[in-house]
Amino acid sequence: MTAQKLPVAAVQFEPTLAKKSENIETLLALTEQAAREGARLIVLPEMATTGYCWYHREEVAPYVETVPGPTTEAFTALAARHDCYIVVGMPERDPATDLYYNSAVLLGPQGVVGVHRKTHPYIAEPKWAANGDRHAVFDTPIGRIGLLVCMDIHFVETARLMALNGAQVICHLSNWLDERTPAPYWLTRAWENDCALIEGNRWGWERGVKFSGGSCVVGADGTLLGYRDDGDGVVHADIELPERNRSLAKRRPELYHRLLTNTFSWNPKDFFGLYGFRPLPPGKRSVVAAGQFTPGASLNGNLEALRDMALRARDGGAELLVFPERALTGPGGRETAIEAGDEALKEVLEIAMEANLNLVVGWLERDGERYYNSARLLGPAGVLADYRQIHIAEPDRHWLSAGDRWVCHDLPCGRVGLLLGEDLTVPEAGRVLSLEGCDIIAAPASLHGPVPMAHGGSRIAQNYPIPTGEDPHHWLLPRVRAGENNLWVVFANNAGDGAFGLSGVYGPDTFAFPRSEVKQVRARGVVMMTIDTGDDQAPYPTHVVRRKDLVLMRQPHHYQPLVERDTTQE
Repeated sequence: MTAQKLPVAAVQFEPTLAKKSENIETLLALTEQAAREGARLIVLPEMATTGYCWYHREEVAPYVETVPGPTTEAFTALAARHDCYIVVGMPERDPATDLYYNSAVLLGPQGVVGVHRKTHPYIAEPKWAANGDRHAVFDTPIGRIGLLVCMDIHFVETARLMALNGAQVICHLSNWLDERTPAPYWLTRAWENDCALIEGNRWGWERGVKFSGGSCVVGADGTLLGYRDDGDGVVHADIELPERNRSLAKRRPELYHRLLTNTFSWNPKDFFGLYGFRPLPPGKRSVVAAGQFTPGASLNGNLEALRDMALRARDGGAELLVFPERALTGPGGRETAIEAGDEALKEVLEIAMEANLNLVVGWLERDGERYYNSARLLGPAGVLADYRQIHIAEPDRHWLSAGDRWVCHDLPCGRVGLLLGEDLTVPEAGRVLSLEGCDIIAAPASLHGPVPMAHGGSRIAQNYPIPTGEDPHHWLLPRVRAGENNLWVVFANNAGDGAFGLSGVYGPDTFAFPRSEVKQVRARGVVMMTIDTGDDQAPYPTHVVRRKDLVLMRQPHHYQPLVERDTTQE
């Protein structure tokens, strides 16, 4: 299949608050430059025409416009001259309701193609703007284009809605702050949805707020194709627009019904204890650990490695230790699979009892004529839970069966959910477990990608303690999954066979610096960390892992397409 290539551009710009005419004049010049240099799709920053940090509705009122209106007419004229498409970020007024919106407007040579009104507000929008009510993808002669505005992309559901609606490219307009960019969320949303992403961001200061710059173009595989650190300017790149979205084939929408609920709308201590059914474990501090090694073909050799790591974790005071995917049976196929009652699994239970801690071990399971990629949680109390991988990697679908239920279990260290390797690549998986109240995701893995991306450092002088220097692991999938779901991820990755390692414990707050995490950068070893689930005596949870602030901000009434199935294939 030959992918269509499209020349695109992201415009980076520092608007001046309330200087609308001057801002538009400069934006038109930058957009003209991008179009003359060949871009067919050009993305400007969020609220680029007016600035962003408005005190209230009355202050922004002189600067809002209807769509269409004078601003869109000016950019439409430019689009018509160059036969291109432009996405403009601006404050919009709806003439029917007199409501204001933070909007992204897609314009083409013939005029307005479509509007996206920001659906998931940041703290600033409720001061003056209403929430948008839809996530549309627009058909154009150059491709199917989805629009998102800044905070929208924090949520796994929004970009997924774009992909399900057939988007080939997501245009993301932002006033991103408090983080070195390109932000890992931008890269992740492109990669996990097999959609290219064009990021128009602002930079500079406004009312004491520092904006991060980093406008960029990201390929559908997460590759950074073009990037600008600070300053006004244009970022150019060619993106590919494949006809088929490969990321959607792994989805299991029949298992995603929890996505349509918001379990953190109520005090979590009340919600999860309602009717006395499965209250959350008491909050506390605990030591958890991840073991990293390369499982081999020998059961005895693997058992020896598991025992050695378990005793090391015990000596470090750990309550939970997670091993890599297929840590017991090794990386082979059907010939290495064992049954649930196999002696090797009994030996793992003996190791848990000897070390007096809970273990999560990955293994290849044979059940009659079926084979599963499985994980078992066991400890001094015996076998506690079994999980069969729900999302199967494409090369394994011809022989591995998929599981059909989510698994979580309450331990003294917290509510623990189980995922395996490929599950982490599917954004719905971590979200479901978060909504089930999990404090921890234990994730045995043997992941080869996305390969962690380094950052060379930024000239943007962020406020302390936000880092600006080099980072060899700037984009790291388990860190993203932990932060977007407000939980701890204990990630135990294979250290060989092409897997990228970096086992560790990753913290529940994306924008907390220094980061709450520990990583294993060598080929083999055990990393441990003290985690916290908060003060259980307080009437409302005191720790982000129990409050789940970001998860609470979801807008599930938009998410019905996430659970719709193609019944014509049933």
